[in-house]
Amino acid sequence: MVKFNETEYKDWEQFRLGENKDIISPAEFELVCDLHAKHFRHTYYKPCTCSPKTINKWIQDLNLVWTYTRNGDK
Repeated sequence: MVKFNETEYKDWEQFRLGENKDIISPAEFELVCDLHAKHFRHTYYKPCTCSPKTINKWIQDLNLVWTYTRNGDK
């Protein structure tokens, strides 16, 4: 499994602590797109916002990376 570097880890931790869990800001949307493309090795793109299915899946994927980074190889 891939891990976040220190900056990515802190950025994702801030994202997870965000006030509104139902809506993400444009900056948060960019963060999700950027981190997912990097860590899941695909071309950067912004999924359509008309359906939250893809972005929600990406958030779940990145939460797993964050947890793995936090816990290491435990």
